[in-house]
Amino acid sequence: MIGAGVFAAFTPAAAVAGSGLLVGLVVAAVVAFCNATSSAQLAAVYPTSGGTYVYGRERLGPWAGFLAGWGFVIGKTASAAAMAMTFAAYAAPAGWERPVAIAAVVVLAAVNYHGVTRTARLTRILVVLVLAALAMAVAACWGGSGADPDRILGDGLLAHGWYGILQSAGLLFFAFAGYARIATMGEEVRNPRRTIPRAIGIALGIAIVVYAVIAVTLLATIGPAAVAANPAPLAAAVESGTMPWAGPVVRAGAAVAALGALLALIAGLGRTSLAMAREHDLPHWLAAVHPRYKVPHRAEVTLAVVISGIIAVADLRGAIGFSSFGVLIYYLVANIAAFTQPAADRRYPKALQVLGAVACVALVATLPPLSVALGVLMFVAGIVLRLARPRRKS
Repeated sequence: MIGAGVFAAFTPAAAVAGSGLLVGLVVAAVVAFCNATSSAQLAAVYPTSGGTYVYGRERLGPWAGFLAGWGFVIGKTASAAAMAMTFAAYAAPAGWERPVAIAAVVVLAAVNYHGVTRTARLTRILVVLVLAALAMAVAACWGGSGADPDRILGDGLLAHGWYGILQSAGLLFFAFAGYARIATMGEEVRNPRRTIPRAIGIALGIAIVVYAVIAVTLLATIGPAAVAANPAPLAAAVESGTMPWAGPVVRAGAAVAALGALLALIAGLGRTSLAMAREHDLPHWLAAVHPRYKVPHRAEVTLAVVISGIIAVADLRGAIGFSSFGVLIYYLVANIAAFTQPAADRRYPKALQVLGAVACVALVATLPPLSVALGVLMFVAGIVLRLARPRRKS
């Protein structure tokens, strides 16, 4: 979760909600918590690769599982390409952004190919570097005499109305999306019934605290209007103070964060593709698992090729809304699936699943119309492909 989103998501959120993005952040955190409890409760009972794709199939039927898996794979493939291009925007010389982005995909796919242990080790390194860059940015903003608490509220929390706040929540939710990828790797985790629920809760709690600190720091340092106008608001906040030397460090942290997000996306996409291929919802040859490294190697190589192809031909700066549509449908299925679990498997009140499902629908309704239209077309295409694909013989 603590990836490129923390460096980029506050700009569009501030554009639609101003200082109200603080309320939007709370709403996004509540929705994420509801979804996290559903994912954790389901993962404890179904500790297998595939996440909500598997949960939907087990609790609601094949079609529900397919819709969740399709939304995850298609939406997150676009997100992976966007993360690679975000990395290149910070790290590559002018004119070399696309080749560098493709190189990042190839390198990280190779890391995933050689096993989840290497993936986890690299992820830990990336997270430490990102947190160090964020800590330096916060220290530079507050210690450099640039932050003023009077700027935080701007024109007021409700100046842009509740629609703007809900839209900011939908955009900020993109930055929280990540805990579900813990559940997609259930086959590769020791003691998954205990580990996965704990990991999801701890990760979400840390991310909420980090995002809240960053949001308040940005608003206090440059104000909501400047946050909305700058595509790299955290770097701009640091460079506006008396410690501009920290700006390059923050930019480097953003590049590393994008790499971390890309690494996690490739890992999660490979496992969900594996689960869908096992059930013939994707070509069955993608279900192969490497005999030595125990990873879905064909799926990961195929995804690396597809992501690289998207990078080569597309501009994905508007992919957040498109990806959010698929992710929210994914979590809608998760909440409904968790709601149907019996009392023996229940860890959280049903009210959390109801709130999570209703909130997912509400946030989808606030996304930009083009993102919603493209998302609907994506699901229509998936349904047509599934209907046209030969079914397994029982």
